[in-house]
Amino acid sequence: MLQDAIGDEELFIVGLTVSDSVMPKVTVTLDGPTGLAIQACATISRRLARRIDEHYGEDSAYSLEVTSPGADQPLTDPRQYQRHIGRSLALKLTDGTEKTGVLTAATPEGVEIEEVIKQKTKKTTLPAAFYSFGDIQEAKVVISFK
Repeated sequence: MLQDAIGDEELFIVGLTVSDSVMPKVTVTLDGPTGLAIQACATISRRLARRIDEHYGEDSAYSLEVTSPGADQPLTDPRQYQRHIGRSLALKLTDGTEKTGVLTAATPEGVEIEEVIKQKTKKTTLPAAFYSFGDIQEAKVVISFK
């Protein structure tokens, strides 16, 4: 039902939560190769609300939010990485290490980054290294205001 309501085959679901309260809040987080425009959120929200009303009845009480991941949100789906090639990523690996560097490639299996190491006043860029998605605990785009 959810994918049908989205309509756009390039968009994909990166999060779905339903709060456990008197009036449940349904939050659907979507993304796509070029992000998600606010107009697409509104259109999908109307479609999804119609589907929920058809399935559960128009008297069901809920709040619906359709959104895209914020700039500070971790990347959770391998399809999100492609559009961030050329940007800096901060990776937390499952072995506890952290890496920061420029994303140079993204495949269905993992990512390649050129790690930047800071030593006092000097930055050194290491050759690109590959990290599989299974080794990545969390990945965030490093926001820069240069």
